[in-house]
Amino acid sequence: MTRKSFVPGAALVVAAALTAGLAGCSGGSTSDGGAADAKSGDAATATQSAEPGRYQTLPEACGLPSRSTLRGMLPGDGQHLSSADAQKLYAGQADITYDTDRRVGCHWTRETTEGTRHLSLDIQRVVSYDSSVSDDDKAQGIYDGKELAAQIPSGGADSGAPTPSPSAKGKGTTPDGGAHAAGKPGGKATAADKGGKATPGAPSSPTGTGTDQGGSTAPRVLDGLGDAAFLDDKLATADSGVHRDVTVVFRTSNVIVTLTYDQWSTDKMMLPDSQELQDKARSLAGELVDSLSE
Repeated sequence: MTRKSFVPGAALVVAAALTAGLAGCSGGSTSDGGAADAKSGDAATATQSAEPGRYQTLPEACGLPSRSTLRGMLPGDGQHLSSADAQKLYAGQADITYDTDRRVGCHWTRETTEGTRHLSLDIQRVVSYDSSVSDDDKAQGIYDGKELAAQIPSGGADSGAPTPSPSAKGKGTTPDGGAHAAGKPGGKATAADKGGKATPGAPSSPTGTGTDQGGSTAPRVLDGLGDAAFLDDKLATADSGVHRDVTVVFRTSNVIVTLTYDQWSTDKMMLPDSQELQDKARSLAGELVDSLSE
């Protein structure tokens, strides 16, 4: 007769206790390991903050445009400037800001018998205080807001390079045929609108826009200028005077530059030429991009 093996009750109790202990150790190790992995993952996430922008300081704004560029954008009327007057004119006047590492600006003005031209620069360095948002992304959001406020049409972007124009001599265009200035509804009628004669020898435009046939002068997005850019063009014919304001805004990394260039005409029959002002503004904008990239 075969005998069955026999395990004492005390041995069973010990075996059961050992089995439970081993299971507990194994489970505890898994739990601790998971917690450690989670903690290391959190630490890695915390250290992966958004990248800072390329620019940590800003240059002196009045020193950015070259003297030759300023001469072209602030032409005279044939009257001689003394060296002291020329130095004062082209040196510009710095804007007052609270922190020159965050915002700088400069403006220039030249008055002649034919009118007045103003040029201004506003340069802003954007810093994000949100670790999940980079300086560049923060700057892009501010740029997008400016583009939206200017109501720039989507699509139809052109090159950021200026287009050579035979009309870029600063003579402007003459309103024609009773159309509102710049073809914009609601513009105030000028003397020419009321039947006055156009100035002899002045180039005319059927729509009064001063648009060169070689390219569009409508407000638009610009390609090839920084990381993002747009151009706005507005003509005003109010009683205070006829003037055209051209604005170029561009972003390069975490810096946003706003360039404003306008011309006021003393003769309400002569509209400041859009193509000339836009070409000069875009040329300066390209110069600024290069200067900031150095």
